Amino acid sequence: MQRFAQLFQSLDLSTSTRDKVEALKRHWASCDPADAAWAAYFLSGGRPRRALSTTELRQWAAQRAGIDDWLFEACYQAVGDLAETVSHLLPPPSRRDDLGLSDWMHERLLPLRDTPTPAPAGLRLAQLSDWCDGLEPLQRFVLFKLIGGGWRVGVSKQLVIRSLAEHAGLPSTLVAQRMMGYTDARHRPDAAAFLRLVAPSEQASDALQGTQPFPFFLAHPLDGEPASLGPIGDWLIEWKFDGIRAQLVRRDGECGIWSRGEELLSESFPELMAQLATWPDGTALDGEILALCTDAPAPPSPLGELRPAPFAQLQKRILRKRLTPALLAEIPVAFVPYDVLEWQGQDQRSRPQRERRQLLEEAVAPRCGLRASPRVSAEDWPGAARARQQARELGVEGLMLKHQAARYGVGRTRTDGVWLKWKLEPMTVDAVLIYAQAGHGRRASLYTDYTFAVWSRPPRDAHEAQAVVEAIAAREPARADGLQLVTFAKAYSGLTDAEITAVDKVIRQTTVEKFGPVRSLRPTLVFELGFEGISASSRHKSGVAVRFPRILRWRLDKPLHEADALVQLTRWL
Repeated sequence: MQRFAQLFQSLDLSTSTRDKVEALKRHWASCDPADAAWAAYFLSGGRPRRALSTTELRQWAAQRAGIDDWLFEACYQAVGDLAETVSHLLPPPSRRDDLGLSDWMHERLLPLRDTPTPAPAGLRLAQLSDWCDGLEPLQRFVLFKLIGGGWRVGVSKQLVIRSLAEHAGLPSTLVAQRMMGYTDARHRPDAAAFLRLVAPSEQASDALQGTQPFPFFLAHPLDGEPASLGPIGDWLIEWKFDGIRAQLVRRDGECGIWSRGEELLSESFPELMAQLATWPDGTALDGEILALCTDAPAPPSPLGELRPAPFAQLQKRILRKRLTPALLAEIPVAFVPYDVLEWQGQDQRSRPQRERRQLLEEAVAPRCGLRASPRVSAEDWPGAARARQQARELGVEGLMLKHQAARYGVGRTRTDGVWLKWKLEPMTVDAVLIYAQAGHGRRASLYTDYTFAVWSRPPRDAHEAQAVVEAIAAREPARADGLQLVTFAKAYSGLTDAEITAVDKVIRQTTVEKFGPVRSLRPTLVFELGFEGISASSRHKSGVAVRFPRILRWRLDKPLHEADALVQLTRWL
């Protein structure tokens, strides 16, 4: 644990990519392979399952530190990170514990997760007290991150792959392939797994086994006008769907559905698994899982019979632990393939895009009982732009542009060819800031998490809007039949550091009430928010839920009464 904690500190304190890579390489070279296996797992995005609830951890920590719960909460709000708060409040250690990361996981943390929840003074918390007595604050911090299931550090999976490739003297594309599925929740890293990641090519079999997926090829946003891309005939144009990017794999008699985040989703889509079982062995397709509309048939569209439902419908299925027959009937799904990665057991990724698409349409999709993703026909770029304008009413996000000569690469790269996403401009709304909460980590002293509202109806004038503001400042309850501000979204990204500091000052000056870490504000600020999609929602007071909300700009030029009303949101439903 001590080595891993030191690595964490080195990565957290550095802003240099090169320094982070070197710190990782030193770690791979110096630590036991079993410990390195778990380090690679966590740093690549593997998430430990929560072993203790935050409530249990807070109560235990306050008791161990000998302080009241209110004082612990005050410390937490000041620090902004639960693990860091606990690690500093506990009494100093009385001994030194030199157990390695792998032993920590197998002998302590994994069994801790499987222990039935005891009484408040039960076994798990007694064990935790004993463990912490042998750890310095930095090691405790890492331990609580692992226990709480909230592990995060400023290192991407691509950086881990790069460091492993340099450490082993291997191509990064090969290491990326070997790591596919490595962070799946059912995978238990061990020394053998790590040694396979860094084994010389001549000593390892890199043939894919079972349902192991390929690394996903990712698209770049289109910068500038598409006319700069050259003749439109050099590009394959498809619709960009708003679903779950996935690879469906049938190999060695096994079937698997993998998300781009390398989660195995097989249990979430039993109907797709049944379809997948009929595919020829040695087949891997890349595509999109979509929820489908179940209402009356729509008029003919460029998508043919395909009628995507909003992503929120698909999300309902993902979040359910139990899929009932009623839910499967209510939210049917389909897999829409747009690339063939393996066919008849042969890797197809090095073939040009035009050849892979032809193979998909003529051989693969018919034999798998599928329809390939609809293509967009346009004689020139203005024609493609006109097609793109239909995207929102079709329930898609825009267009995908794939160069006809592109191979299927690894990650977001241009070395194997180019894929571009030409998305619609985001939906926008001018909203009022009404709640704020302090950030976490380095931003714990600033209010950076914001809740926004729109007017229940357009105000008649500035005087009517100001009356609502005065009522909020006086803590008067909103009248159900009167003008009010209705919350609809939270956002925390989009402002510069200077703007965050300025907004933080206004928040402190206009606070009306405090609810724990949240401040209720006298409305004074208007922001333009952007979002990718909107759907009706009975769980939200506004009746709508927006997808990927973020701040586009601070509307210093717009008075409160000119902020948008709920009708501006519901027009998109």
